[in-house]
Amino acid sequence: MDNTSATWTTRALDRIEVVGNKLPDPAIIFLICLAIVWIASAIFSQVSFDAIDPRTGEAIVVNNLLTGDSLASFLSRMVPIFTGFAPLGVVLVAMLGVGVAEHSGFISAGLKRMLDSTPSSLLTPMVVMVAIVSHTATDAGYVLVIPLAGVIFYAMGRHPLAGIAAAFAGVSGGFCANFIPSAIDPLLQSFTQTAAQIIDPAIQVNPLNNWFFNSASSVLIIGIAWYLTDKVIEPRLKDVEVDGDPNDIPKFAELTAVQSRALRWASLTMLAGVIMLIAILVPESSPLRDASGKLTSFKAPIMQSIVPLIFLLFLLPGVVYGYLSGTYQTTKDMINSMTKAMNGMSYYIVMAFFCALFIDAFGKSNLGALMAIEGAEVLKALSLPTMVTVIGIVFLTGFVNLFVGSSSAKWALLGPIFVPMLMQLDISPDLTQIAYRIGDSSTNIITPLMPYFPLVVVYCQRYVKSTGIGTVLSLMLPFSISILILWSIFLLIYWGLGIPLGIQSSYLYTPAG
Repeated sequence: MDNTSATWTTRALDRIEVVGNKLPDPAIIFLICLAIVWIASAIFSQVSFDAIDPRTGEAIVVNNLLTGDSLASFLSRMVPIFTGFAPLGVVLVAMLGVGVAEHSGFISAGLKRMLDSTPSSLLTPMVVMVAIVSHTATDAGYVLVIPLAGVIFYAMGRHPLAGIAAAFAGVSGGFCANFIPSAIDPLLQSFTQTAAQIIDPAIQVNPLNNWFFNSASSVLIIGIAWYLTDKVIEPRLKDVEVDGDPNDIPKFAELTAVQSRALRWASLTMLAGVIMLIAILVPESSPLRDASGKLTSFKAPIMQSIVPLIFLLFLLPGVVYGYLSGTYQTTKDMINSMTKAMNGMSYYIVMAFFCALFIDAFGKSNLGALMAIEGAEVLKALSLPTMVTVIGIVFLTGFVNLFVGSSSAKWALLGPIFVPMLMQLDISPDLTQIAYRIGDSSTNIITPLMPYFPLVVVYCQRYVKSTGIGTVLSLMLPFSISILILWSIFLLIYWGLGIPLGIQSSYLYTPAG
């Protein structure tokens, strides 16, 4: 990228940062949207519409939420609305287990061992793969993998900023690619299912509806980041001097003998848990199968236990590592790890409160169904190919992501519009969710509004003092553009081959009956 284009890009992204910083906090956005829904429901409840409600077969009617009875009902249901908000329980339960694994040191030790044992020729793809896997532990990728990648690249005589860029691309640019199911899967699924039920109250969405595509996408993201890091980014950095204070440059700390032993037994504990789960699932009489003996049906207990399984598969090895490494001395230490994990979720809980109220009001008003039906009619009139519509969702999400960073907050806002609208065009919720996830991931690494973006700048400044936001943007822009375009093309090819997106997933939506 020449200086002119780099300057233009920096100015454009700086403008986005200014506009984005003027937006209210996502929690306040939900509160504003709630007020808008109330007012709109009162206005449009006076209008007769010809659109047919697919749930009743009759003309759709908007419910006025500003009547005395509606407001009284809202106040009386406020607590149940919040406590019954599905994404809240998903995140909190999963994070209790992940918190133990993270704060005991198990995740940190595992990631270090993976990177430490990697041959130099495979360093870049391993860094990206570890960054992708780190999504299972929420923030671990940002606070551990990215700085660690800089340290290892520097120790091997490579430019540390290239390592940081590769890891950032894997952690954030490939956020929705992962071989391993994580809490983000049931979290997004819960929003998708709620949105889909605006049109079809009986529809069920599997928590692992995108798992196959996400796993295949991991290979794609690794390949893209590997090529760009080694062939584009690092050659550009050859003349960039590492001038950081040697005392401030972090050193790679080898695992001690005690930590290595603890990691070995903790890993065996996790492996034993997986083997035990498989052994329980194999018999046709397994209690985790449904009444007909199926494992992947919505009624199968295993499909309803994804989050508890994530909790246990991180909790148990985390506890083993904690006690054997000396991190834990008493059971109180384990509880403290869970408490720390919950401390980090306090903002999410506040946001979830307002989000739950907005989504409930949006559904009760029937405005979501009205927007979906009318929006679908407009898209039908345009006669766009289905694939063009889906890719349009990818790029629109990528643009919105420049201004609203939180993945769950964006999907809570966009899902109730995108999912039912595309269902009216016979596009499944599973496919719509995939389109959202691609767009959401691709532009994470070029928006200064992403909460960890300033932290990445600080990581770079340890090695190159003059590093600024513009420097990081210029490093990450090739990743962002390549991931957005190539991942979209990959989706079209994957779709064209008819490969399942995940468990009990589909590309097309077929109304029941």
